[in-house]
Amino acid sequence: MKVHLQIDGSPTEAAASARDVASTGADGLFTFEGQHDVFFPLLIAAGATGLQLMTNVAIAAPRSPLHLAHAAYDLQLYSGGRFRLGLGSQIKAHIEKRYGSTWERPAAKMAETVAAIKAIFAAWEGQSRLDFRGEFFTHTIMAPNFNPGPNPFGPPPVFLGALGPIMTRTAAEAADGLLVMPFNSSRHFAERTIPAVHEGLRRAKRTSESFPIVAQAMVAVGRDDADLTAAVNGVASLIAFYGSTPAYLPVLEVEGWAGAQPELNALSKQGAFAAMRRLITDEMVARIGIVGSPEKCAEQIGARFGEHAAEVCCYFPGYRPRSADVADLVAALHRIPARP
Repeated sequence: MKVHLQIDGSPTEAAASARDVASTGADGLFTFEGQHDVFFPLLIAAGATGLQLMTNVAIAAPRSPLHLAHAAYDLQLYSGGRFRLGLGSQIKAHIEKRYGSTWERPAAKMAETVAAIKAIFAAWEGQSRLDFRGEFFTHTIMAPNFNPGPNPFGPPPVFLGALGPIMTRTAAEAADGLLVMPFNSSRHFAERTIPAVHEGLRRAKRTSESFPIVAQAMVAVGRDDADLTAAVNGVASLIAFYGSTPAYLPVLEVEGWAGAQPELNALSKQGAFAAMRRLITDEMVARIGIVGSPEKCAEQIGARFGEHAAEVCCYFPGYRPRSADVADLVAALHRIPARP
């Protein structure tokens, strides 16, 4: 199984962080759209390492498909073909109140965003004239002075992050691959995610062999009690944050914890983050997160995702694992056979 790790998004730290990731033996690195821009650190990382690169994820709604296409093209060009564009929809409150943009029919808009980017790529590759007319976007002008021409490494793949069945189905219909959101569990992945993938592939008349799934996991890794305690607390805090959002209710629901969501949501509005953390039990961390030694964590990731995913993105939220433990985790994951 291939392994991807998150780098520090600060432009002053990105190069060193990328080299740290490379030293673990990981196959790739990714950025998260949080405190810093999601694209800039990858440009720095592309010059610092030879690893695979991915936005995980770039929020699509506030951006034009043309902006996304240009950023993706340039990263693909500069990295020598090592870039994948990972897109996500975010949730209504963040799109409207943080990005100052418009929230409208997210699954349909994400599908059209992917289609528009691919139409722009096709025009740049000389495959067709740009004449994209959709419900949300219109792209019909591409004069030579705006056209970079064919990318010598080909257009980068476009992946879509998803959790719910509609967005997951949309990813399987429209995108080149799926980024499974890290707030997940074995049961939710098996009972909700995979059936939605199969439905999307059926609608698009595609096969699972042509549609890569990239698993994602919140990992609490350590070899002694002190390290594991800090790691579990970090993962539990992120579970509490995700769990407070109504969009993530399905995972809690399928595990029988739906009743925790309204309380987490109410506490989040009060800024009572310590109280939110106390609502997350060890069992919740074990089922939604991944917990244990590097070898045990790899075993759990393989058991949860290995039948369907040949790659995994590992998060270490709220704590800094030992470098040796991360390297051992990467090595153990590499020993898990990739799916056919």
